Parts: sequence; structure tokens; C-alpha cells
Amino acid sequence: MAEVQLKYFDKLESDHVERKGSHRDLLTVADSESEQVIIRTIRERFPDHAILAEESGAHLTESDSWWIIDPVDGTTNFARSFPFFAASVAYWHKGQAALALVEAPYLRERFVAERGSGAFLNNKRLRTSDTPDIKHSMLATGFSYVRNEVERNNIDNFSRLVLKCHDIRRPGAASLDLAYVAAGRFDGYWEPYLKPWDIAAGSLLVTEAGGTVTDFAGGQDWLFGENAVASNGRVHTELLAELSGMDAGYQPWGRAVETRLRGLARDKPNG
Repeated sequence: MAEVQLKYFDKLESDHVERKGSHRDLLTVADSESEQVIIRTIRERFPDHAILAEESGAHLTESDSWWIIDPVDGTTNFARSFPFFAASVAYWHKGQAALALVEAPYLRERFVAERGSGAFLNNKRLRTSDTPDIKHSMLATGFSYVRNEVERNNIDNFSRLVLKCHDIRRPGAASLDLAYVAAGRFDGYWEPYLKPWDIAAGSLLVTEAGGTVTDFAGGQDWLFGENAVASNGRVHTELLAELSGMDAGYQPWGRAVETRLRGLARDKPNG
């Protein structure tokens, strides 16, 4: 997958990029080809496992083992030759993250984690920061493709926090934002309207590095609930107190997919 990304980075032609509905939601040839490589590799070794991939959707089997894939997280960055992008691959077993890979090939950084065994960057063990409060924190966030369609689009959260923290970054790839929390580069990260493939791998990096991951309400509905907060743990409560959440009545795409995945897995074991 790294080879595919590097083959196309800064070399995309006009016919290598298309839009997936929203004018902000891009698909490049690198997304499609990288995803094919990842899925083929998984299928060769684990033919019975279920797969949830950003571009090709759900590949369902009767299995409690899931692979959740974002072949190029930060597609807009990639399409603009901005080198903050990564492949994100997570293995979930019985509803818990077990393995995670976030690989940023242009930056030559490979983040990996195994449940109970720690998180690592290029074989160096990671620990979250010891920053004690928001005032001294470097934070990160992002803004959804649907920000024009929702009232609570995260701009209010950003406006409040940028006046209270050391500073905020918005690099544009959730998996790497989470990896940077794990590495202590960021002290906290939040974002609404996320998808499972945005955070399935990065969340394990954070928790294995000693950090905390919750939804905006402080609970655990962050994988399919479409909003997540990650931190070094020390600033978590203070960060949560500043966040307004998502639009009332918003129906999380992820929760619907979770129901569909589990239902189809039961109804069509060979699907």
C-alpha cells in the first residue's frame, strides 16, 4: 500500500481524481488501488474475516473478526501534494481493537499497536504527553465534509478552544492526529462526524500509549457514534467540558452500518 501511495503522490493526473458526492469528498486512484492491495492481502491469509473499507464498503462473513480500513486517510491532502496522509488498518476481535497500523509513507513513519503490548513508532515505544491542562496543550481537530449541512459543525468548539489552549492544528488526517496524540506531539484531539475507518486504528495507538479515547459525552460510543475525543488523559475532562457535540437528531451513519453489518452477518453467513 505504501508503494501505491508513493507511486502516485505528487504525480496525479486530472483523471486520477473524482468526487464522491460532496465537492469536498475526493477519491483518487491511490485510494482505490491501495484498498485493493490491503483487501487482497487480508483475504489471502484470513478469508473468513469480515472487512469494512472506506471505498468498497462492507465485505461480510460470519465472523467476530473485523478489519477496518482507510486506504488513504487525508485524501484531500494527498490530492494537493500535501504530505500529511496515511493508510489506516485496524483488526477488531469480538468488538475490541486488537491490532493497529497507521503508516505515513512519505513521512517514513509507521505507527503500530497491539492490545496489551503497547504502541510504537518505527519500533520506538510511545507514551502520551504529561501536559496537565488545556492552557498548555497543543490540540488538533478536523471539520467534516457535511459542515455546510449541520449547525454544530465544530467551528464553535474551535473558536472557544483556540482562545484557551496553547494552539490548535488541523492537519487533515484523523488517523495521524490520533497517532500524534499517542506520540505526545498533540495533547488532545477531537472531531465530530467521523467514520469508523477514521479512528479504528488510531484509537488503539492512543490507549496503548497511556491515553484516553471517548465520545463527546465521555462514553464509549465513538467508533460508530461518529464523534471522538482523544487525549493524554490529563486534559480529557477539561476538553470534554468545552465540546458542544453534534446536531440534535443527527442520525449517525456509523451506527446504522453497525446494525446492518451485524444483521447481515447473521442472516447471510456466506455473504
